Amino acid sequence: MKKLLASALAVAVLSAAALPGATALAQQATSSVTPIDGIAAVVDEDVILKTELDRAVNNILAQYAGRENQLPPRDVLERQVLERLILVKLQVARAQGTGVRVTDQEVDQAIGGIAAQNRVTPEQLRQQLANEGTSYADFRTSIRDELLIQRLRQRFAQSRVSVSEAEVDAAMSAQANAGVQYHLAHILVALPEGATPEQIATAQRKIEGVKGLLDRGEMDFAAAAVRYSDSPNALEGGDLGWRSNDEIPTAFASMMRSMTPGQVTTPIRGPSGFQLVKLVETRDASQAAPTMVTEYQARHILIRVEDPAEDAKAKAKAETLQARLMGGADFATLAQENSQDQSSAAKGGELGWFTRDQFGPDFGSAVAGLQPGQVSAPVRTPAGYHLVKLEDTRQSDMGDKNRRAQVQETIGRRKMEDEWNRFLREMRGEAFVDVRVGKAAEAAPAPAATPDGPPAPPPGRPHGPPPNRQGG
Repeated sequence: MKKLLASALAVAVLSAAALPGATALAQQATSSVTPIDGIAAVVDEDVILKTELDRAVNNILAQYAGRENQLPPRDVLERQVLERLILVKLQVARAQGTGVRVTDQEVDQAIGGIAAQNRVTPEQLRQQLANEGTSYADFRTSIRDELLIQRLRQRFAQSRVSVSEAEVDAAMSAQANAGVQYHLAHILVALPEGATPEQIATAQRKIEGVKGLLDRGEMDFAAAAVRYSDSPNALEGGDLGWRSNDEIPTAFASMMRSMTPGQVTTPIRGPSGFQLVKLVETRDASQAAPTMVTEYQARHILIRVEDPAEDAKAKAKAETLQARLMGGADFATLAQENSQDQSSAAKGGELGWFTRDQFGPDFGSAVAGLQPGQVSAPVRTPAGYHLVKLEDTRQSDMGDKNRRAQVQETIGRRKMEDEWNRFLREMRGEAFVDVRVGKAAEAAPAPAATPDGPPAPPPGRPHGPPPNRQGG
């Protein structure tokens, strides 16, 4: 069941710019433990309960069953998982504070997509959750939170990330000449904004200590990432997946071309801190699997909102039309009579074939959550309220016409990762966070660097182990 929830959530909730840690967070609901009163952390005006932390930690332990030696000690693992939960709380609060909303109907659609992906009905999925001792309310909350975070990321990308035509031209030229893709993993020792010389020196000693462990063969890279990395993907062994040249930061790209699989870079200072990058393997891009994209064929009815004061009226009209459709009214006829999209109304709302985000992320998310023949609830976009009927889907290999768009998206995703991680660090640094667990360990003075392994993390970082040659 844990595997079912992990794969389903990845399909139903995450978009192309995947949210680090989302699958593990959604899986919190998959482990049943005896409730224990207590607060693990206070995050601004919210709290993380000890029972929430226990569920999340136990889920990680279940994922690593038989490989427990790859995990850090329990107290360190708790701090890593708690940091993820803190970031989720902060992102959800920021999304809600900036007006991002997710309706009950949208949550229902996401859960319906999870059920459909796993070939069960929503009721069967609910029963499976109950059989595992999972609270359905907690599961819905996890889905809602991930949708909120996804939309916050989308807004962030639209406001802060841009890709020039010159960048796309250069990337396409490099891609055509190189033809190599790299499977990478990394370990990050993070630095806060405006790090002091002492913090920089401590972080550098730590990353050098980790490199020493790897060079001496005392620990493999994935285990070291789980134990020592400050990156959100630490619990996944630091795996970054396959990257082409245009997806690799400039600081690493030239190094990758001179490395052989299995090699690890020397410590490199980047915008987020110090990193080690491992080249896992390479492949010829021409031998990679075809780049397939899902295309959608749909109709829509648009009720425009040109004045914010008319929002409620427009939504009410859209809901009335939705009720008529649920009662059996013909979608094309209602579109011809009511849609305020002049380009499609005469065609019964027909939009033809399009890719997921061609009409914007909110519209794309709604379409991706539908099954053929299904009609959405009213979807709010900058243009107004839409009712969308999905007609069909198909998989298409991206031709030359679309490859430019793909390259542009790839560059944007790389920029987004850098900007988003910087934004998370800023948000974390500005928040009031009172950690109530592991107080004694955190109050202890940081040990000095020793030949036996890396020292404690930079001041202010909540996770990162003391020196330990035995691997926990």
